[in-house]
Amino acid sequence: MVDWVTISSLATAGGTLALAASTFASVRSANRAARAAERSLLAGLRPLLVPSHLHDPPEKIRFVDDKWVVAPGGGGAAEVGEEAIYLALSLRNVGNGIAVLHGWRLSLEQPPGATSPPPVSEFQRLTRDLYVPVSDTGFWQGALRDPNAPEFRSARAAIASRQPLTVHLLYGDYEGGQRVISRFSMMPRQDDAWIAMASRHWNLDRADPR
Repeated sequence: MVDWVTISSLATAGGTLALAASTFASVRSANRAARAAERSLLAGLRPLLVPSHLHDPPEKIRFVDDKWVVAPGGGGAAEVGEEAIYLALSLRNVGNGIAVLHGWRLSLEQPPGATSPPPVSEFQRLTRDLYVPVSDTGFWQGALRDPNAPEFRSARAAIASRQPLTVHLLYGDYEGGQRVISRFSMMPRQDDAWIAMASRHWNLDRADPR
């Protein structure tokens, strides 16, 4: 005798299993689509800073004590005053989103290309918000204001003797994410100016591309 109750139960179980598999596949597909949309959105907000072009106009930059410096296209400024050392870089944003600068760190040694970035805790916070628009130029500025500090004396000696300087910049997108540390070298030119070069970029909030 055919046990229709059992057959009916098995059929129902099979249908439920098939429905569960279909739902699982649909959820996985939706998750993949959501991740792809998120990556696309983040890529549209992602900044990347490099030195500006040599033919870009110079940046005239004012410090809080009413000191002015000029950073030429593709270059920077490094000037020593009695109470402060003034530093600046002319920048260009080649990324897809507005760059918001968070902090900076000056180094007098020239690290090899494969080194890791300095810890975020070692960066100095900017005294005002600086933004670099997409496909446009902007600048970074920083100052050392303690003449008795060892880094002040070392920086003053390096600038006076026209030694290369290394500046690490910490920045991200305008929502505060996708933070990047970029390493810039300031190389002295024969005309007392400084030329800027970028040598490395590190992602802090996502995987590096290399």
